Amino acid sequence: MKQLPPDLRFVSATELAARLGAERRGTPFLLYLDHERRQRIVDLDSGVVSIGRDPANVVQLDWDTEVSRVHAVLEHVGGAWTLVDDGLSRNGSFVNGRRVHGRRRLDHGDSVTVGKTLLVFVATEGEVRTTTTTTSGSPPELSPAQQRVLDALCRPMLDGPVQVPAANREIAAELFLSVETVKSHMQALFPLFGIPDMPQNRKRAELVKRAFERGAVSA
Repeated sequence: MKQLPPDLRFVSATELAARLGAERRGTPFLLYLDHERRQRIVDLDSGVVSIGRDPANVVQLDWDTEVSRVHAVLEHVGGAWTLVDDGLSRNGSFVNGRRVHGRRRLDHGDSVTVGKTLLVFVATEGEVRTTTTTTSGSPPELSPAQQRVLDALCRPMLDGPVQVPAANREIAAELFLSVETVKSHMQALFPLFGIPDMPQNRKRAELVKRAFERGAVSA
């Protein structure tokens, strides 16, 4: 897809898991950051989605004073999602930097700007990789044992609503290894993925994040 804006490329492990879940659902969605820099995902599962400051809007941007009460509408027409701004907004709506007058069809990866807020349209039909655009580079070469440990570490992010990597004891139980052996593999994985010195829980989350980004674990 088109490269994500910088602010949306670098995400936490929890936010990464949320994106993976959105992509697996197969429904187009909007991806953006709120006023506290937290990731927001809005599934586009109805034919009309309104954007504005008013609480009645589906995409409510009440913190953005440059957004009108009812600013613009996303509408599903003829198999495609379109952005409609036919004079509703005070400051206009923009797709990839160009002001919309009336209706504009959205393509996968298009950036929609309303007020000071940037939203990215993600169409999940076909190949979608919002989770792998944050870091360039190929995955490091891993031994079969290291790959199994890495897969087990990341599995909770893929198999359900759990938002944290697997613990060493869980990995050990799944792979029929000792906890000490799992710890040894983890200590080898951290430098392979360039994980800096930080608290252990953050190192594990960062390892999961980089494993998805570099394609070492399939989403």
